[in-house]
Amino acid sequence: MLHAGGPLCSILVGRFGCRATVMLGGVLASLGMVAGSFCCTLGQLYLTAGFITGLGMCFSFQSSITVLGLYFTRWRVLANALASAGVSLGIMLWPLLSRYLLEDLGWRGSFLIFGGVLLHCCVCGAILRPVPARVTPETRDGLPPPSRRPARGCPAACGRAIQRHLAFDVLRHNVGYRVYTLGVAWMIMGFPLPHVFLVPYAIWHGVDEHRAALLISIIGFSNIFLRPMAGLVAGRRDFASHRKYLFSLAALLNGLTNLACAASADFRVLVAYCLVYSVSMSGIGALLFQVLMDIVPMDRFSSALGLFTVLESISILISPPLAGLLLDTTSNFSYVFYMSSFFLISAALFMGGSFWALGKMERQGPQAEVQGAVTEAAPEQGLTMEDTDGPKKRLRVEIMYVTSV
Repeated sequence: MLHAGGPLCSILVGRFGCRATVMLGGVLASLGMVAGSFCCTLGQLYLTAGFITGLGMCFSFQSSITVLGLYFTRWRVLANALASAGVSLGIMLWPLLSRYLLEDLGWRGSFLIFGGVLLHCCVCGAILRPVPARVTPETRDGLPPPSRRPARGCPAACGRAIQRHLAFDVLRHNVGYRVYTLGVAWMIMGFPLPHVFLVPYAIWHGVDEHRAALLISIIGFSNIFLRPMAGLVAGRRDFASHRKYLFSLAALLNGLTNLACAASADFRVLVAYCLVYSVSMSGIGALLFQVLMDIVPMDRFSSALGLFTVLESISILISPPLAGLLLDTTSNFSYVFYMSSFFLISAALFMGGSFWALGKMERQGPQAEVQGAVTEAAPEQGLTMEDTDGPKKRLRVEIMYVTSV
């Protein structure tokens, strides 16, 4: 739900703005966790802690990403990296806090505390500076302005709404967006697996539970410092046209790192793995939305983000159960990390190769146009590229000399 609610979030952002959407998300996320503390069945938890809380977190998260892109231009990469450092802080503190609350208050009391923490999203949303209406992310490219008169047919109205808030027209006409969306959706099939299976993998190999939980905190603590550094590097003007390649390189490194994790389950090896994994994760976290902003115009970013996250949500929904089925079949955690590496490495090669081919085609296009223009202009002047030093040029020189006399 954190990703699948993107289109609905796009509609709310366009209608009420980012500030109100973030505050609404905080209310829903808190309400879902508090209601979840009173649940008696797993189905009720799916509805409260899963659907309601996930939708609220989607509203808060994606609205913040959208308003961040509208606030900054030159320092947008660094701003994205600094904002995503909060995710790293949560990754570091949440496992430790969860275990402490679970031991002292039980899961119901922990859910109540989580509800109070998520309610602070309303405070964060309240201090967001409103964006002027002239830069509010509207869908202007190729779409008629919304009419105040009621639509004649419901299907036509639904079609326009889908096109406006799911950016299917951008997906159809923007090749870079199509490559990036499909590549990231494929990458997400492997990216979240270490977060889900790293602690059980360490415990299964005899690591103490508290030390195993510390591994996730190491990843989060490292990311607090590494993400701003990644934002500083990627935000340099020298790398402005190469960010998509840096993102592909970070995904490739992430996949290769998981292969090293599968080789050994010693605690010291796992700590080293977490540190190297944090480097690649920082690059992915700092550039994930920035590359999307580079590919799609900002006035279409909100709707493009909605479709982008919908496809991500499908991958996130499929990936952990598929890995769990693989684990039940093989009874070997190493295959889960091999699976993660396969998706990450193949996605990185696909995106990097596709972007390189698109860049080559773009460079060849202007060159062909220039050569064609020169070829068309040369006959009109009575000259060609080959005869600039031939008799025709000498004849022109002689004529100019006689005329001047």
